[in-house]
Amino acid sequence: MLAGAAIRDAAGKLLGRTDGVGKAAVFCIAPCTVRISASGFEEQTVQLTPGLVVQLTPATENEQVTVTAYRTPLGSLESPVSTRELSQNAIRNSASITLDGQLRQLPGLELYRRSSSLVANPSSQGLSLRALGSTAASRTLISEDDVPMNDPFAGWIHWQEQPELSIARIELVRGGASDLYGSSAIGGVVNVVPVRPEANQAELRTSYGSEGTYDDDFLFEGKRGPWGMEAAGGTLGTDGYIQESPYQRGPVDIASNVHSQNGLVLAEHGQGPLRLFVRSNGYNDARSNGTPDQTNATRIWRYATGGDWQGPHSGALGVRFYGSTEHFRQVFSNILNTPSVADPDCSYRCGESPTRNSHSPENELGAVAHWTQPLGAGVVLVAGADSHDVRVWDLEQTYGSSAALTNLHDRQRDSAAYAEAMWIHKGWTLTAAGRLDWFQNFNGQLVNWDGFTWVLTPEGQPPQFGQRVFDPRVGVSRKVTEHWAASATAFRAFRAPSPNELYRTTQVGEQLTLPNGNLLSERATGWEAGLATERHWGSVRASYFLTQVNRPIVAVTIDPASTPILLMRENLGQIESKGVSLDYELSPRRWLAIDGGYQYAHATVTHGGADVGNWIPEVARNLATMNVRAYRPMLGTLNIQGRMSGRQFDDDANTYLLAGFFRLDSYASHDFGKRVQLFVAGENLLNRQIEVGKSPTTTLGSPRTGRVGMLVRLGRLR
Repeated sequence: MLAGAAIRDAAGKLLGRTDGVGKAAVFCIAPCTVRISASGFEEQTVQLTPGLVVQLTPATENEQVTVTAYRTPLGSLESPVSTRELSQNAIRNSASITLDGQLRQLPGLELYRRSSSLVANPSSQGLSLRALGSTAASRTLISEDDVPMNDPFAGWIHWQEQPELSIARIELVRGGASDLYGSSAIGGVVNVVPVRPEANQAELRTSYGSEGTYDDDFLFEGKRGPWGMEAAGGTLGTDGYIQESPYQRGPVDIASNVHSQNGLVLAEHGQGPLRLFVRSNGYNDARSNGTPDQTNATRIWRYATGGDWQGPHSGALGVRFYGSTEHFRQVFSNILNTPSVADPDCSYRCGESPTRNSHSPENELGAVAHWTQPLGAGVVLVAGADSHDVRVWDLEQTYGSSAALTNLHDRQRDSAAYAEAMWIHKGWTLTAAGRLDWFQNFNGQLVNWDGFTWVLTPEGQPPQFGQRVFDPRVGVSRKVTEHWAASATAFRAFRAPSPNELYRTTQVGEQLTLPNGNLLSERATGWEAGLATERHWGSVRASYFLTQVNRPIVAVTIDPASTPILLMRENLGQIESKGVSLDYELSPRRWLAIDGGYQYAHATVTHGGADVGNWIPEVARNLATMNVRAYRPMLGTLNIQGRMSGRQFDDDANTYLLAGFFRLDSYASHDFGKRVQLFVAGENLLNRQIEVGKSPTTTLGSPRTGRVGMLVRLGRLR
């Protein structure tokens, strides 16, 4: 079967020439039959005859996928692990304007808090899979073309960093994946597959809507012989809204918002079996976190280079070298309930007092190499190694009675080697993999300003430590018939503490979380088993999963009566998440596709003092999504998206309960010819008040919003 952009190459070699996207002018000496598919179009089987023109119909989004995030490409029935894919059309036809909102179409995927990255503080943008929760740091790894995207200092994710038009698709692997990806892949891996230049063309997309929300994007591609060039970027922002519940607002509260810019440049050369590339991208944002003083700003520059080589006997080598430079600034404050000169009658949230100003520069360097080699019929070996080096600084100015100026330096390095073996025979797929990591935290130094010079005091210096961690994984899948398969996998995984968790005090709302320099890495053990079926009308997969995380790094409340509420990061005894998940992708009609899923998770603290039996914070027991997409060439596209979340707790003590919610979004578009598209999108159409946090002030999710936009395509279309 021909897939994606390969239709053009196949048409050129097999059929003669191509005329545009999904359209081939066919010249054939003798009649022959081929099956043709292209990303975003319905598959067709045609009899090739002289002069035949094949016109493909846009797809209903129900094409079967092959996920590559587990290094070795596997079909969904052959894979021992639970996988999902978000296609380019699903991303672009989503009502959400942000990548985190688009990913929430996938069941069981949630951020640390329910709020959108448009208004959320970066320290609450960790990603949670398999109901494991998160803190500032994600227990899920995000990568793009083998380059990790999690913030190297804190582990959170900058969701507006990647230009949207430069994303080809997103692959999701649930369950521990440290055997191939190392630290942070306890809950799974989200793999962003980038667009590669294929033709001389351009796309421009712009939209504007409620709360002054705007999104302007561009993508330029150029292809000449073996050379390819790509430039993408855009601006995204909103004037935002006041997150505090109306009955708890005070004069100090203002709208939370973000205004950001991103850009990407790629150059590649591919000839014969070798492809070389160099890529650079930048990101800048400025945020207001709900009061005049509580602000933060981020500036990132990333770069990567490397190559892919198809060797003899179907072997393949991939090499990546990458790095980044980041500057993060944030101002913290305490909310005051005392009258001010401007408002002498005020008694609640009247003003604020700055407590700390933080500036955190950081540098990151890394390298990845992996070799894939088939050995005979049905046997594939993968071997690789990588190294990731992070250097961070944290300059902090505190105010008030404990005024001080401190400067922290720390360095972390994770080096590893791994191997995977796969055997496929008569419906059986067996996999075994293992990875050895050597994690180091070293060169730490804390100095204080005494008014005249920087002073290093022996006490209170950052600890130096190292850990060797081995993470195995085994999996099996059995195709019972052509349409059914059963699978099971077991794994170990780990996540090392980030410099942010070890050394930096953070604050969200009225919760102040202290660091802990004695934290150890989290260690997870888990397994899952599933049953899947694929038919002409779609696919369904049901899974049971269980993951236990020992020494989880959590924020434990130590003084609930203080202002702000005081928490501290600690290695708790153990948390456990077990439950069932259901995924479906259905196409009952050629013009209609339905996909989504459901997850029930019993996620609790199983060891750890007073918190035993408590729910894991920010984890709902019930999550469900449903996306209904319809397409008619004469009418356009209609996408209706529903998301349900059960109740959950906002704190480790299970004191603050957040109510469940149902949210309805919608997207509609119409094409005017091949080059112009108009669209409208609406979020939270029922205008539900969705509780995001209680710290203890109740904060709410975005109210009903809408936007309108236009997409213009130039040059030779795909």
